[in-house]
Amino acid sequence: MVRYRGPKKKIVNKFGNLAGLTQKTKREQQNQKENDLGEQKKDKASAYKIRLNEKQKLRYYYGVNESQLIRYVKEAKRRKGLTGFVLMQLLEMRLDNIIFRLNLAPTIPAARQLVNHGHVYINKKQVNIPSFQCEPGDSISFNNRPEILDMLKSNLAQKQNIKSTNNSINDHLEFDSNTLLGQVNSLIEEHNLIFTINDMLVIEYYSRLI
Repeated sequence: MVRYRGPKKKIVNKFGNLAGLTQKTKREQQNQKENDLGEQKKDKASAYKIRLNEKQKLRYYYGVNESQLIRYVKEAKRRKGLTGFVLMQLLEMRLDNIIFRLNLAPTIPAARQLVNHGHVYINKKQVNIPSFQCEPGDSISFNNRPEILDMLKSNLAQKQNIKSTNNSINDHLEFDSNTLLGQVNSLIEEHNLIFTINDMLVIEYYSRLI
């Protein structure tokens, strides 16, 4: 299954606001109406459908395809710790997500494009792989072309003007807005996760497949 490239508004209407995927949001009135309908249908939804929807939300938010997510689940099971949290940690430490968390791109797809085009450097080495796993101690810098730096500053200014907890930099990251240099201080901790999801439902979904 390839990465979703269809209308993002359609996904927002189905799963709710997904800041990682798009800046588009539901209208408050629409949210309330669908929440009411959701409560009515909640008891009728099968356990499989509930797990499937949770898995799909995770996929769309982080912009990974099905095969990628399966690999992340397998890796999470292999590592020590709670599988659900380890899965979230692996996704959060992706380079494209780190760029998004530093408020240097409006969405994760936009951050992915920045990485794909070779504008991001890890420890002064060019990295064009969005799924690159960042580690504690990694420094993040960018192509010094004026148009790239101007774009980053513009994205940063726009994010800072939006009052939202989704725009705050987590404790595990550090960023100097003057030099446009980022730093990964540590692996993300559970209390720093911004995207809330029942990760165990995702693990349960794959338990019969992996």
